[in-house]
Amino acid sequence: MLKIKNNKIGLGYKPIIIAEISGNHNGSLKRAIQIVRKAASCGADGIKLQTYTADTMTLNSKKRDFFINDKKSLWYGKSLYNLYKSAHTPWKWHKVLFKESKKLGLIYFSTSFDETSLKFLKQFNLPIHKVASFENTDLRLIKLVAQTKKPMIISLGMANYKEIKEAVLTAKKNGCKKLILLKCTSAYPAKYEEANLATIPFLRKSFKCEVGLSDHTLGISTALAATVFGASVIEKHFTLDRKSGGPDAKFSLEPPELKNLVNEVDNVWKSIGKINLQITKDEKKNLKFRRSIYASENIKKGDKLSKNNIRIIRPSYGIKSKYYDDIIGKKAIKKISKGTALQFSLFK
Repeated sequence: MLKIKNNKIGLGYKPIIIAEISGNHNGSLKRAIQIVRKAASCGADGIKLQTYTADTMTLNSKKRDFFINDKKSLWYGKSLYNLYKSAHTPWKWHKVLFKESKKLGLIYFSTSFDETSLKFLKQFNLPIHKVASFENTDLRLIKLVAQTKKPMIISLGMANYKEIKEAVLTAKKNGCKKLILLKCTSAYPAKYEEANLATIPFLRKSFKCEVGLSDHTLGISTALAATVFGASVIEKHFTLDRKSGGPDAKFSLEPPELKNLVNEVDNVWKSIGKINLQITKDEKKNLKFRRSIYASENIKKGDKLSKNNIRIIRPSYGIKSKYYDDIIGKKAIKKISKGTALQFSLFK
């Protein structure tokens, strides 16, 4: 278990929900503030930014390497530089957005993509830092983030076991005491069949740290399933409305969906409970509706009990049904009217 501000994070606690703004502000500070406020009103626990510029991410080059050539990509044909230029959150906005998040009681933090962004973020004394999937093999960056001594999140998109182990060891070796790994599929949107949520408990056992989900599938189904697998943190991209567009709009939740996610994660988490083979408090009042043995016909004194005059039916005020075969052939010692709950005192 670890604690971020007033939020306890671990298997024994409800998963925290992080709303990722990413580029869904569409270049408008006003819209970015609205996203923060709406995330809070929907019940999210935290808000996350991404701290980079086009120049800190890549080169402004016309070479083929720097263009997205996958025809199935949401960003097909765009240069990396122009994509990041349009999607980045201006650094001068960070103070305003963090202040608004703090006022609303949200956990607020950002993803550092390089040393420059990490140095910039240090001024805000953030409660936690994140390393994105595409940087999870940048061991130098992980080292620098770990050296802040702050809790740290690493998304694991594309990473194999060896790479994850290297990242975890680097973080811990350089001072990270509180680490959260996020199972992630780095596809946009991601397919449900590639989520592989069964990895979540494996990661927790293998690396002895908290584990959550950075989810790029559509809707909330995968996030709910991750809760069952023990996710402590759930991160989803969030926008005011997908029809307004934006680089990440297609796989982002809208306000009603985020609110539903918050409510349903709470319900799913409560439903997991604990191993219990005892009757619950609310079940006790329904014990009377179990089956038991009743007289199904009028029975005269001296008559034998048979399948023709006794039955196993609801409710449960009679002898337990497990004794049915044992009492067949017994004789009534008094008159038993139809509908009487059989008791051992009525026959011998």
